[in-house]
Amino acid sequence: QTPEPQARCMLLARPLRLGKARGALRGRPWARGTMAAPEYDFDLLVIGGGSGGLACSKKAAALGARVALFDKVKPSPQGSTWGLGGCCSQVGCVPKKLMHYGSLVGKAMAQDARAFGWQVPEEVTQDWEALVETVQNHVRQTSFRYRVALKSAKVQYINALASFVDAHTLEYTLGGETRRATAAHIVIAVGGRPHIPPDVPGAVELAITSDDVFQLDSAPGKTLCVGGSYIALECAGFLAGLGLEVTVLVRSVPLRAFDRDCADRVAAHLESRGVRILRGVQPASIERSAASGALAVAFTDGGRGEFDTVLAAIGRTADTAQLGLGALPGVEVNASNGKVAAPVGEQTGAPHVYAIGDVVDGRPELTPVAIQAGRLLARRLFAGETAAMDYHLVPTTVFTPLEMGTVGLSEDEALARFGEDGVDVYLSEFAALEWSLSERRKDHPAYAKVVVRRGGGAEDGRVLGLHFVGPSAGEVIQGFAVALRLGATIADLQDTVGIHPTIAEEFTLLKVTRRSGESAAKTAC
Repeated sequence: QTPEPQARCMLLARPLRLGKARGALRGRPWARGTMAAPEYDFDLLVIGGGSGGLACSKKAAALGARVALFDKVKPSPQGSTWGLGGCCSQVGCVPKKLMHYGSLVGKAMAQDARAFGWQVPEEVTQDWEALVETVQNHVRQTSFRYRVALKSAKVQYINALASFVDAHTLEYTLGGETRRATAAHIVIAVGGRPHIPPDVPGAVELAITSDDVFQLDSAPGKTLCVGGSYIALECAGFLAGLGLEVTVLVRSVPLRAFDRDCADRVAAHLESRGVRILRGVQPASIERSAASGALAVAFTDGGRGEFDTVLAAIGRTADTAQLGLGALPGVEVNASNGKVAAPVGEQTGAPHVYAIGDVVDGRPELTPVAIQAGRLLARRLFAGETAAMDYHLVPTTVFTPLEMGTVGLSEDEALARFGEDGVDVYLSEFAALEWSLSERRKDHPAYAKVVVRRGGGAEDGRVLGLHFVGPSAGEVIQGFAVALRLGATIADLQDTVGIHPTIAEEFTLLKVTRRSGESAAKTAC
């Protein structure tokens, strides 16, 4: 954040006498502490009711600011819509993990239960409609709780699309009437929407996205997932786990942004479970077959296939097209993805206007990142604090059937930065105890990997990256992310007493390095 906005934030953070604010919205006077100049209706306006916008608005209100939040969901091309809460809680992380877990439950019954003495039928059936109803009930409850939380926090929720008039003014339409609201500060937190390639004939009209799949009335049947991202593979994984036939088209390699060694294990596991992955292939066209009613897809390699559903998961575009950003001199927008530049302190090129979450160019598209950035921004604006968001060492997990958790540098990234002589890689391939009784599980052991700085003086032995492929990967990685932020070394891990028998314990037992040439496969504790 530049010195001038910092000084302004300190000024606005001074405690002021409580009293009736001069601004009013829809005829309702505001009786909160006036933190901004009295000519503004609010101290803060937030555009977007996703995780980041909700966190920022509630934290600002808790610090005494007068806050309003705008959010209105635009239907997907297939007509899907949802409530307050944004992508993660409504059409992303939350329903995805519930579907993922639902598929794991079925596989545990079908593949593991008999090994533990449970007498179950040879064929376990799945009811898509029942699963969707249960998941959507949870999603709707979550949205309702968000509305209650905003009301409790004294944040004005406005169910409308807002656009900029200038750096302090938003315009919106409510009840057929065009209105305006002003604020000392405005935060852009609109997130993104799935991108459907417009240059593929039939894609926009016939393909669905992650905005649609969690609320389909009936099972998607034979499904083509387009994309090699974690969203594509997660969807492919839970659909296959629910008993559906799935094909994935990948332009280059699956999970390109992740550690290659670990990502290849995830992809291999998917393929071993019946998911067909076609690499270097994209859809050339999609059309509905008049004869069968199925979707006939032509591939760029000359192949063809018929599918009941095509799911596009090739990336996301920031939802900024209707924000009126042209009214803000200095704001830079990436033409390829619609994202806003906010390189320092979430500050855009326009004074008083900030951006958080997936809408920010070059930042991780992760819910906890948006939440943390939003809260810290509110503290800087209204509590005089200076702590900025740290975008390094952010952990994440891919919820494929064989999960992958990661934090820090991949092996390839570390080698590119420090060279082969500057990196050691500790490895272990081992059987997770809970999978050891099931014959079906034994062909894909768990995998632990720690990338370590070699040499480098005081940095010698410092953990640069930590990766895990196996059950409950997110639960394993979360705690280690704290350790990495505190500068953990490989010696710290090795000196820690593990909890036995757990999968996370393996990170305290690592001895074999890639440099040694020894096998990383373990045969005993």
